[in-house]
Amino acid sequence: MKLTEETLLEKEGYRLHILPSKKYKTINIVAKFKAPLKREGITERALLPHVLQKATNNHPNVRSLQSAFENLYGTALSSDGSKKGENHVISFRMEVVNEAYLNDQEPILEEAFKLFHEVLFDPKVEGDGFDEAIVSREKQTLEQKITSIKDDKMSYANLRLMDHMCKDEPYALHVHGYQEDMADITPGKLYDYYRQMIKNDMLDVYVIGDMDQAAVEKMTDQYFSRSGSNNDDNDQVSVSKQVEEPAEIIEREEVNQGKLHLGYRTNTKFGDDDYYALQIFNGLFGGFPSSKLFMNVREKHSLAYYAASRFESHKGLLLVFSGVDPKDYEQAKTIILEQMEAMKKGDFTEEQVQETTEQVVNQLQETMDNANGLIEVLYHQMLSGAEMPANELIENIRKVTKRDVVDMANKIELDTIYFLTSNEGGE
Repeated sequence: MKLTEETLLEKEGYRLHILPSKKYKTINIVAKFKAPLKREGITERALLPHVLQKATNNHPNVRSLQSAFENLYGTALSSDGSKKGENHVISFRMEVVNEAYLNDQEPILEEAFKLFHEVLFDPKVEGDGFDEAIVSREKQTLEQKITSIKDDKMSYANLRLMDHMCKDEPYALHVHGYQEDMADITPGKLYDYYRQMIKNDMLDVYVIGDMDQAAVEKMTDQYFSRSGSNNDDNDQVSVSKQVEEPAEIIEREEVNQGKLHLGYRTNTKFGDDDYYALQIFNGLFGGFPSSKLFMNVREKHSLAYYAASRFESHKGLLLVFSGVDPKDYEQAKTIILEQMEAMKKGDFTEEQVQETTEQVVNQLQETMDNANGLIEVLYHQMLSGAEMPANELIENIRKVTKRDVVDMANKIELDTIYFLTSNEGGE
């Protein structure tokens, strides 16, 4: 498989990544703003994308802005915030129909860039702040989102695991912000934070699709340049913690199903030589329906409603999730820990390594077949300084041996066992 050739250009206040490809009928534009994770301002960062997408000075209300997007053949803009190691990334994504496929050859792409620019760089401002009604409404929506996490017990258990496991590390910060910050966020304060973000965040712009590269470069220069921003890499290096003794935490709530989540330190990050072995390890351990966790905890012993694992590649964490009956806590915990011991001892076959390798490769190829998925893979690589063509990436995954997986397993350390159980549930 050949990855789209990427052209990386250092521009005025941003980095431009051009990815020409005839595979897609649309053109995708993605802007990523990165800053170090900090407690101060995290709720403003969570709120900002929603406020920005509601109105611009040129389109001063939701209906007008929505209509402008619809006039561009239903172009959509979406955004989200995510943690990448100890950094916070806000992504804005726009997918535009390729004008080459239209009969009337309208300058759709230019109009889309212009609209994207308005949303990011010319939002609706009243006096020295954002529109008060928009900020008030979006604060309410975000508050509901924060409180609803408690209703989704799986997400809530994961949040609490991070609170305990990464205490005093930036990674513990909540990506949706904090309810207690809301009262202090005024339209003026939010606008001040926005101006800091626009000036100081590291900005990467990706454009992927069948396009005239010179024309796209000209458009991005016109609509994304930030004079006064030198776009310095503001990367906050991930904190590494030595595990002395694993912690065991039991919390009680009104729940029918207990949530047993385990947090491990992998001591391996995206870009490290043994990162590929970690991908295969996770596939064998809990990443697929054929994995040890699924087969033993869920299928063989019928102890869990679900049992799976995933890893956070920029922070070096491996997380296990399982939903168990409160009375089965001790047995489920024992069997999960036994699966990790089995991995450390190499209790799996060469054939299973091969099968898992193919599953990991297929998953990666599926991700990279999607324009936004491909951008995510490239952005991950760039953040870790480990850029490489897709064929090399896949080759490195295929090179992983059983010995590599066993070595990887023996680097992994249990940090925290977290159990969310019912008020009368067992230990």
